[in-house]
Amino acid sequence: MTHFMQALWLRLQTKEQGATAVEYGLLVALIAAVIVVVVALLGTTIRDAFQTVVDNLP
Repeated sequence: MTHFMQALWLRLQTKEQGATAVEYGLLVALIAAVIVVVVALLGTTIRDAFQTVVDNLP
């Protein structure tokens, strides 16, 4: 029984590395999605603000 528990523990430890890589990938995808949404929502407002500045330059 002890051998089984040790083997199971080692297997879970090695599986954890793969799970963390997937979690980091999901986190990066979520951050990218948030950036895309923010740029889509605020893009025209920011463009208009910069255009106002450019138009007022001598």
